[in-house]
Amino acid sequence: MNRVTGAGIALTALASFLAMGTVARAQEADGYGAMLDYLAQTRIDDRAFTGASGAIAVNMAAGDLNQQANLRAMAVGERASVSAQARQNSGHEVANAPDRALAVISGSAFQDASGIASINQASGVANTELNVVAVALAQRGIRETTDEMLAGVDFASAGQQHHRGSGAADAGTRDVAVDATALQGFEGVMQLNQIAGSGNATGNSLLMSVQTGP
Repeated sequence: MNRVTGAGIALTALASFLAMGTVARAQEADGYGAMLDYLAQTRIDDRAFTGASGAIAVNMAAGDLNQQANLRAMAVGERASVSAQARQNSGHEVANAPDRALAVISGSAFQDASGIASINQASGVANTELNVVAVALAQRGIRETTDEMLAGVDFASAGQQHHRGSGAADAGTRDVAVDATALQGFEGVMQLNQIAGSGNATGNSLLMSVQTGP
């Protein structure tokens, strides 16, 4: 009987060990899934950039084949001339779109900040984002830069291909959000591109030509 009991104890211990291994593998799988979810999210939160001032540029991307750029071109002088160009191109790469995509600005991010803030947030695949600021300040009333040149910002979307994973449905979570508490009290120029998804192209352009003097 003692032997049987001993054997029973041994089997019970072995069953417990196997159960623990199963739970560990399940937790590991859950952790891997959570990690993949995290990799498909971009967040600016808490007190990020609170009270910051000056020229602020942020590029955040989670996913594959995303392209982002923040350009600033400024010229000051008797004969001021400025131009800005951006060409964002790609071949025919293929990537799996994530099941979950999220781009969020929350908390007190950018509260009471000032200056020029250009933000690109992308979660997903094959997205293209561009922010451009071009300013010409000419002295003595001489302005070399024409409105046509200032408007010559070239924004070409990327052209990648994206596919769902094998057997995956097209449905998924796609969310972008700016909480009511974020950006409060910001002064200056704010450029914001937020994308959650695949194959999107967005851009912001601020073009200024100013004369000083008679």
